[in-house]
Amino acid sequence: MSGTDRAAVVAGLGVWVPPGVVTNDALAQQLDTSDEWIRSRTGIGRRHIIAPGESSGDLAVEAGRRALKSAGTDHADVVVVATSTPDRPCPATAPEVASRLGLTGVGAFDVGAVCTGFVYALGVSAGLIESGFASTALVIGADTFSTILNPSDRATRAVFGDGAGAVVLRGGAPSEHGALKGLHLGSDGTRSRLIEVAAGGSRQRSTGLPPDEADTYFTMEGRAVFAEAVRHMTASVQETADRLGWATADIDKVVLHQANARILAAIAERIGVGSERFPSNIDRVGNTVAASIPLVLADANSSGELQAGQKVVLGGFGGGLSWGSVGLVWPDISTC
Repeated sequence: MSGTDRAAVVAGLGVWVPPGVVTNDALAQQLDTSDEWIRSRTGIGRRHIIAPGESSGDLAVEAGRRALKSAGTDHADVVVVATSTPDRPCPATAPEVASRLGLTGVGAFDVGAVCTGFVYALGVSAGLIESGFASTALVIGADTFSTILNPSDRATRAVFGDGAGAVVLRGGAPSEHGALKGLHLGSDGTRSRLIEVAAGGSRQRSTGLPPDEADTYFTMEGRAVFAEAVRHMTASVQETADRLGWATADIDKVVLHQANARILAAIAERIGVGSERFPSNIDRVGNTVAASIPLVLADANSSGELQAGQKVVLGGFGGGLSWGSVGLVWPDISTC
């Protein structure tokens, strides 16, 4: 982030998950799996799934509305939606979300960085505020991966859930609680095939051939992704801490993308801090992709696990490959 005297400050937090719940036992009635198999490999016990006809945009609108209420405002100069499951391939989801929130006429666009999407969207939005282009920004992470999973793939169906989370950023001073600092972003496109939906884009469509059905669904190479996630999220969190002059022992909470409970445990071990500093809700919502970080922030803030004045690093890893992190001192805000 820039060295200016203007910063993007977290001023509101809102989340939403669809009411439909699919437990591990329910999945076991459809697939060759069990509650024990899923929990031992992922730490997940259930996930929320949208109803037929619902979309990422619907979830984004509700999370955005709640974030605006939390911030005590009905306005934002720009709306940024991080999603890899947009309502349609074209146009972007953000303009319609903005309109439904009564924000017609403001800047609105999508960011696609899969599970790192929320961190990337925070970075872009913070830059707009720091530059003076915007005084407030509504940043939303929303995904409905249930719509792109192979119905017969127990590995992916066990992991992913649907949800949305949002924050309101406002212009303020770098010294304020809630000011975003130490942004770190990275990518490695040479490993893009590890996490992908192969069909549906220009590369496949330009062939003029119908796609293989398997290529229309989300796939990932689990073991390789595990290793890359641990390596890059660990390094990114440490890079952000270094930029802020924080020793590892100074960090009160490390709030990471909720990909897998074993990944979180491995990162905690590498960083050298106890797992109690890593808030987690993956057991209740699964991997919600771009919604993951704000959802766990909301849970920790509401429960009191996250306290105003604590030093916090947010971090994510996802397709691209992409990764990123950012730090802040947690502000005194309510969750809606």
